[in-house]
Amino acid sequence: MPYARLSSYYFFHFAALGALVPYWGPYLLERGFTPAAIGVLMAILMGTKIVAPNVWGWLADRAGERMPSVRLGALLAVLALVPVFWADGFWAMALVMAAFSFFWNAPLPLMESVTFNHLGARASRYASVRVWGSIGFIVIVLLLGWWQEWAGSGVVPLAVLVLFVGVWLSCLLIPDRGQAHAGHAHLRLRRLLARPEILAFLGACLLMQASHGAYYAFYSIYLEAHGYGDTAVGALWALGVGIEVLVFINMHRLLARFGARRLLLASLLLALLRWLLIGAFVEVVAVQLLAQSLHAATFGAFHAAAIHLAHHYFPGPIQGRGQALYNSVSFGIGGAAGSLIAGSLWASAGATATFVGAAALAALGFLVGLRVDRRRRY
Repeated sequence: MPYARLSSYYFFHFAALGALVPYWGPYLLERGFTPAAIGVLMAILMGTKIVAPNVWGWLADRAGERMPSVRLGALLAVLALVPVFWADGFWAMALVMAAFSFFWNAPLPLMESVTFNHLGARASRYASVRVWGSIGFIVIVLLLGWWQEWAGSGVVPLAVLVLFVGVWLSCLLIPDRGQAHAGHAHLRLRRLLARPEILAFLGACLLMQASHGAYYAFYSIYLEAHGYGDTAVGALWALGVGIEVLVFINMHRLLARFGARRLLLASLLLALLRWLLIGAFVEVVAVQLLAQSLHAATFGAFHAAAIHLAHHYFPGPIQGRGQALYNSVSFGIGGAAGSLIAGSLWASAGATATFVGAAALAALGFLVGLRVDRRRRY
């Protein structure tokens, strides 16, 4: 298995996310965008995941090859981001963000399929590859926090562009790996989506990511408004992802002991707690440290469990479209809806109410997740 080459892709992809998620909101705020506009722009960043992964997943499954699509998407993401340095005004920025996120978001589900196919029977070891994405996130969020404090927020798009180039170069080195279709030729995506447990799984994922909307769009802004410096903001983000690394390293043991369904449900309950702690106790550093530690559950354990379930729910020739569907429903529809809801609440009801709303979405996700198939152990 090409462990180092697969890991390098995740490193650069999530390093780019580490430059975007904590720092893009403050960058937009400094450029004069209102909180409502920032909510819409961040929703665009997430919303392209509704369409892009499904289009590219369908094309790759039809072609029987995935890496050519991954490489093309990565290259087009680099080219689409370049105009951000001249984008002036809401519509110009919205166009740039829609273009580069469309191409950047498209390849990840295909890479998930390629990674699982390289792993073969060792699917529970996925987290040992994915952990390098978390390491990339930590490295960049710390370095960029320091660099931005020294040089200003104008360095943010430059850092993102360099990391996108790294994504493209890394995927040039990864060999394709298909999966034999024997035994799965009869499967149709439409039939699988009629199963209640799969609908419940997708619904829980959608609501979990919607609950993260306030966090991704406004957490850094919220901290800065209460006196946290750029370095402190970066350190809090890095703490959450650092503990997430420990979860990924031990994920195969957690899956074997508890199963993906239980991890999914536990993560939703911990997300509810996390958003309440952030919303009510932003000025208490110790509480923010605890809340950020819960990122290990609300993203790390949840995502690893969800990817594991998606791999089993959508096998064989529909694997690419299944992973794309998971990404588009959760990070796409859920992420976009969460950003829009957060932007609206932030402007009308304030920060605390926004995070209470996020907690309510996580609670609803837990109730929906109870319908995920409990008879099978994945």
